[in-house]
Amino acid sequence: MEQNEQVYVKLQKHLDNQAFGFPATRSGVEIKILKFIFTPDEAEIACCLSYKFEPLRTIFERAGHLVDSPEELEKCLERIQKKGGIESKIKNGIMHYCNAPLIVGMYEFQLERLTPEFIKDFNEYTSGKNFGVAFLSTKLPQMRTIPIAKSIHPQHNVSTFDEVATLLQQAEEPFVIIECICRKKKSMEGKSCKKTDRQETCLAVGDMARMVLLSGTGREITRDEAMSIIAKNQKQGLVLQPSNTEKAEFICSCCGCCCGMLSVHKNLPKPLDFWASNFHAMVDRDTCEGCGACEKLCQVGAVRVSDKKQPAVVDLDLCFGCGVCVPNCPTQSITLVKKPAEVRPPQTREDLHEIIMAGKKGRLGKLKLTGKLIVDAVRTGHMNMLK
Repeated sequence: MEQNEQVYVKLQKHLDNQAFGFPATRSGVEIKILKFIFTPDEAEIACCLSYKFEPLRTIFERAGHLVDSPEELEKCLERIQKKGGIESKIKNGIMHYCNAPLIVGMYEFQLERLTPEFIKDFNEYTSGKNFGVAFLSTKLPQMRTIPIAKSIHPQHNVSTFDEVATLLQQAEEPFVIIECICRKKKSMEGKSCKKTDRQETCLAVGDMARMVLLSGTGREITRDEAMSIIAKNQKQGLVLQPSNTEKAEFICSCCGCCCGMLSVHKNLPKPLDFWASNFHAMVDRDTCEGCGACEKLCQVGAVRVSDKKQPAVVDLDLCFGCGVCVPNCPTQSITLVKKPAEVRPPQTREDLHEIIMAGKKGRLGKLKLTGKLIVDAVRTGHMNMLK
């Protein structure tokens, strides 16, 4: 194996030991993804970072043999960050850096660098068993689902972290609006979104927004503009998926036809075992006329009407309580119900990453997860994952 090839294998193994994992494949397609983002020298530097944000001086202690000075290291880290290979944030006035997971992370940061070849490699890698099991093995998911505003009422006693308006009001500036990479990817594959023709629907805030601005993607907007865009997203029936943290760092507005996360949801037999949400929909069978409006609106196929004029049925294995169906029911027969045990997200992404790293599954845990997925698929009849 050539030396340049070896450094990418080294980086793959390094990333696989971080919080989210980056498993190897027989085809080696993961090496192609790394080569797209990192030069050999940059890959060597990236092996000196971890999933934790660290200042330049700490990283230089590990990478000093690769560069002549901290200044040279800083320039290298800035180059990698602009290509989406690592993350950065300012803490106590000092820039800190860390490795980025593939999702949510390196992939999303390729917004301005997408090519047909990269998309092909990304699709091959993320549709494989090794990545799928690693992605589902985290103790907590990276994203969660919150209800759209018109689906909740005072009696729900909605916590602030589940209410989008409060998330935006309490969010730290700046706000940056970003083109949805999932819709851009689908467009490049020759497919158009069925829910919206708007491209700028995803929002980054605070530290994440500052990093996006450093990368030269997205554009800064005001808090009021952010709230207006999120309101339009809800009106068009998009699902709100913020970071799985009390302090929102991003809010994605997703559709079932383009979103990678919702595609995973639809292919799993019991996706709520791997999802974070505090609500589900419920149908009043006495008033429901079976018009099918809710079925058409549901982005994950969780609501079905078997026959006309028969009440709709909610599949509680699939419904994650986005609330998109609620305001569009002509008879007001579908409502959201808060789950008995509320799931409270970690405060920040750093807290989330620490929890995920502490609960990371080993080989036995991943084998058990694979077995569970197969058993669930057979029991529920949701066989998409096995095809």
